[in-house]
Amino acid sequence: MEPIYVQNYTVDDACVDRYGRMKPSAILYIAQEMGGRHSALMSLDYDTLARRKLFWAVTRHRVEVTRMPALGETLRVETWPLPTTRAAFPRSVVAYDSQGNEVFRCITLWVLMDLDTRKMIVPGKSGIIVAGTLRGNELPAPGGLIPLPLGAQKCRTVAFTDLDRNGHMNNTRCMDWIADLLPSRFHQSHSITDFTVCYLAEAREQQELRLNWEMTDGTLQVDASTGEGEDAHRVFSAKLFFESSGVL
Repeated sequence: MEPIYVQNYTVDDACVDRYGRMKPSAILYIAQEMGGRHSALMSLDYDTLARRKLFWAVTRHRVEVTRMPALGETLRVETWPLPTTRAAFPRSVVAYDSQGNEVFRCITLWVLMDLDTRKMIVPGKSGIIVAGTLRGNELPAPGGLIPLPLGAQKCRTVAFTDLDRNGHMNNTRCMDWIADLLPSRFHQSHSITDFTVCYLAEAREQQELRLNWEMTDGTLQVDASTGEGEDAHRVFSAKLFFESSGVL
C-alpha cells in the first residue's frame, strides 16, 4: 500500500453554497472520505472494524484555506497518515487545483471508539497499527478550544439527516450548523481562511443543542452544549477566521 493516497474530486452542486464556492463542510467531507478510502486499502474500513466492535471517529480538525474552490473545478487531493500518538491517529490532507496550486490543507485527529460502550480506545490497546509518514509540510496538530463567555445563542435539535452510520451527528453537519449562524450577505462578502473544530461528545437524534457564539473582528467562536445543570456538557466547539472578499 502506498503511504500517500491520491484522488481527484470535482466540485459539484452538492459541495457549494449559493455563491458557487465550496462550503467548509465539503472540505471536512473530502477529508473524511479520503481517510475512509485510504483506510479501506489498509483493511481498516468501517465494516472490518465493526467486526472487531470498533469504529473511527474524528475528534479535531484544523483547516487552512488558500483559496476556496469554485463549482466545476477538479481538485487533486492527497492524504497520508502521520505517526500515531498516544491518543490518536493523525492524518493530513492537501488539495491542489488544476494548475497545481494549493487550495486547502488540513490535519484531522482520528480515534478508535468501542462500538458498544462508545468509549475511546487508545492506540496502544486497540491492536490497530498504522504506519505514519512525515513529509514536512503538515499542519501542527490542533489543540483544544477554551470555552469563553459568548454573547449570542441559538438552539437546534439533531434530526435524522444530521446522523451518520455511527448513529451520531456527523462532523460535516456541525460545520453546516456553524455556517448557518451567519447570513448570506456575510458569506457573500467574506472568505474563510482558517478554522478549527473540536468534537467533544456525541450528539444523538432529538438532542437539543445550544449554540453559543460571537463574531469579533472577523473571528467567529462557537461552543455547542446540551443538557442542563450537572448534566450539561459541551458537544463541539469551533473557531473560524474570515477576511473580506471585497464583494458587496
